[in-house]
Amino acid sequence: MSKRKSNFKVNKFSTRVGSFSEFNFEFFIPLNIHQILKTFFFLSVALSFVCANANASMKEAEGWVTREFQPSTLTQDQQLEEMAWFVEAAKPFQGLTIHVLSEIIDTHVYESEVLAKAFFEITGIKVVHHLKHEGDVVEMAQMQMLSERSIYDAYVNDTDLIGTHYRQGQIVPLSDFIEGEGRDVTLPTLDLDDFIGLSFGTGPDGKLYQLPDQQFANLYWFRHDWFSRPDLQDQFRAIFGYELGVPLNWSAYEDIADFFTNHVKFIDGERVYGHMDYGNRGPSLGWRMTDAWLAMAGAGDHGIPNGRPVDEWGIRMESCRPVGASVSRGGAADSPAAIYAVKKYIEWLHNFAPPGSENMTFSQAGPVPGQGHIAQQIFWYTAFTASLTQPDLPVVNDDGTPKWRMAPSPHGAYWEEGQKLGYQDAGAWTFFKSTRLERRKAAWLYAQFTVSKTVSLKKTLVGLTPIRNSDLNSEQMSIVAEKLGGFLEFYRSPARTLWTPTGMNVPDYPKLARLWWQNIGLAVDRSVSVEQAMTSLAREMDRVLARLERIGMGKCAPKLNQPEDKNIWLERNGSPKPALTNEDPPGRTISYEKLLQTWQQ
Repeated sequence: MSKRKSNFKVNKFSTRVGSFSEFNFEFFIPLNIHQILKTFFFLSVALSFVCANANASMKEAEGWVTREFQPSTLTQDQQLEEMAWFVEAAKPFQGLTIHVLSEIIDTHVYESEVLAKAFFEITGIKVVHHLKHEGDVVEMAQMQMLSERSIYDAYVNDTDLIGTHYRQGQIVPLSDFIEGEGRDVTLPTLDLDDFIGLSFGTGPDGKLYQLPDQQFANLYWFRHDWFSRPDLQDQFRAIFGYELGVPLNWSAYEDIADFFTNHVKFIDGERVYGHMDYGNRGPSLGWRMTDAWLAMAGAGDHGIPNGRPVDEWGIRMESCRPVGASVSRGGAADSPAAIYAVKKYIEWLHNFAPPGSENMTFSQAGPVPGQGHIAQQIFWYTAFTASLTQPDLPVVNDDGTPKWRMAPSPHGAYWEEGQKLGYQDAGAWTFFKSTRLERRKAAWLYAQFTVSKTVSLKKTLVGLTPIRNSDLNSEQMSIVAEKLGGFLEFYRSPARTLWTPTGMNVPDYPKLARLWWQNIGLAVDRSVSVEQAMTSLAREMDRVLARLERIGMGKCAPKLNQPEDKNIWLERNGSPKPALTNEDPPGRTISYEKLLQTWQQ
């Protein structure tokens, strides 16, 4: 029997079903009732699959919100609303596998092992979250920059590279992405104003390039229980003539290091040391210097977040162009203050730290204070806070409170009010233009998931690398504060603004960073003098800047000053600064209790 068709097209249906591709159903209205029923049956099955899949995703979300993502600054209903948005926004990317890379710290381990799994079960997007040492992360990012091909879909890359990324123009300005191509996959409740380190990933043009995922500062760490013992206080006062307390300057730090290493020597039968550090000739030695050691000494200029025109790397920048690192070009990498900084580092490492410290890396040295025989550490990353609160450690009391405290870093002889005082790491989500849009969108969804208010407080409590004001000011953080040794007091205080990452003065972080450990490592093992090492470092940094000037950069490329006699620059105001007649002024300390009061001012 022949079938007649109407002579006009009625509709075109399209839907996305799970991870399948888009189905288009074009049909003419048939006169045969069987065709009508068959068509609508097929459509109802497809739509039922979509609904069932969404319901299953929300059931997974409810489980994660209830079991894992507590506490939160959101109510559970608000958390589920955020999760419902992720379920809907992820539908076009279900079945996709994305690859992201970050360094190995507790926060990223939690993301890799827990949040990536949760994200997959809730959205259907699989995330392979790789973890590598920070030096390897920088190298992989550099490889993607140089090759202009996608290796990872996203990186948690330190905002120390903001000067590199801004100039090379190879990463996606997130401000533009959020308003443009990524508008449909940007979380409505992301709340950028809630992030405490947003400025760190913002370029001179006011655009956000990197979204903070974790932050930790570089502070002073000490054994509060030992510093509070009357017998040790009396002994210190008798030897040095002032009170044992939190050191305000490097002279006091050195006296305290000498006191515990060479005078006290043993506490409760255990050999103790007044200093801890590391000196292995590798990438982490470079961070030991570039993470604001010269700024703490006072080598740079006034100005926050970084000294202007001379920053903590000793690089001088005029307008937005780096013009030199050596004193002869107006920089400070080989200045008297820089030489003083490195000399103190090496002297303390060899004279006051435990044997073998000079062969350790950042990762190896980090857990050592928790072993119970270190009195203080001038250069201590708060990323180790969580690991030093474990109940079975000798530095934790039976009630779970720490025997230690953290405090602001003491400053060197060249430091002046108004200068940067310390370093703050801000690992931030970074997306390269070489990554295809579809994969970038999926990775952006995962990035937002890891910093969303649904999960951020729980992540902060796990890794203690806070990124949101709402988390820091939450009741839950107040409850655990007494077990964190001053961590919350620091992050709630305005003092934290004096601790900042590397800034815009550094035009090519990967190329310049390696020069630090390669040169200073020779001084650590005493193959060359500190003066020789810093002269070589400044000269090699100038060569890199000159090469960048020759080949050009997307914007704000270096433009080297012509070299002049060093004394001409040293006689001018600001950095580079001339040598002080006395680099060891009297030591000054403050009680920890008084220090906390200053944090509230």
